[in-house]
Amino acid sequence: MKIAIYARNTNDNVSEHIQLLFNKLNEYKVEILIYQPFYSFIKTKLDIVGDIKTFSTYNDLLDKVDFLLSLGGDGTILETVTFVRDSGIPVLGINTGRLGFLANVAKEEINDAIDSLLSNKFVVEKRTLLEVANPKDLFGEVNYGLNELTILKKDSSSMIIIHTFINGNFLNSYFADGLIIATPTGSTAYSLSCGGPLVMPGSQNFVITPIAPHNLNVRPLVISDNNIITLKVEGRSPNYLLSLDSRNVVIDSSIELTLQKADFSIHLIQLENQNFYTTIRNKLLWGLDRRV
Repeated sequence: MKIAIYARNTNDNVSEHIQLLFNKLNEYKVEILIYQPFYSFIKTKLDIVGDIKTFSTYNDLLDKVDFLLSLGGDGTILETVTFVRDSGIPVLGINTGRLGFLANVAKEEINDAIDSLLSNKFVVEKRTLLEVANPKDLFGEVNYGLNELTILKKDSSSMIIIHTFINGNFLNSYFADGLIIATPTGSTAYSLSCGGPLVMPGSQNFVITPIAPHNLNVRPLVISDNNIITLKVEGRSPNYLLSLDSRNVVIDSSIELTLQKADFSIHLIQLENQNFYTTIRNKLLWGLDRRV
């Protein structure tokens, strides 16, 4: 059994819980590959025994590991997309951050989580990716995201206008601070904070959510993910900020964006007794009665 570990260099990732994780993996005699910068950060802070290997790129993991463990929050899981890509490597998120919709294993549950993982007591959910089909080189080799693509104003307080087309048919010109195109996975992220709906994973949809639209009648829209979305931006400033999950680039109004569903998915591990319904109840405090 080979397991890769990805994490950021934070104090939350050098706790007793992370030490417990390494101890547990050693008990099972798991071969461990650690993200190189993270290993350099923790090797003098934690007691890591055995012959540790490291990885730095997608090619270092391709066909070489069975699982990848993401230590952190949801942002850390988004970063793992650049390493697993189309490899099909299942990802398990262990939450050492804050909210954690995707990283839904609490650090206090690490011991039981590893037991379940290595006993095959889990299911794999395939999560849709949103791809920037054109221009293909905007984000280098990783032109797709798990959560969302967002267009935002950059150099001016003035609103921008995002002309939006679905399969070549004009949808709307959004006068707003920006626009979010979210996957079902991303429906619990930025889109949710801007009034977008929660969408079930696997529902085969995209959500188009305006950010602070100037027209009060404009609302988020759910469309099938087999549609092609085209975006053209204009405004007083020549430059705009484009964000694909945790990666950002600056574009100008000459760039026309074409978005579509990627031809592969990311595999997220759900352990026993974990599902989307449980996650949203726990994270959004649904049903919590504070009247007593």
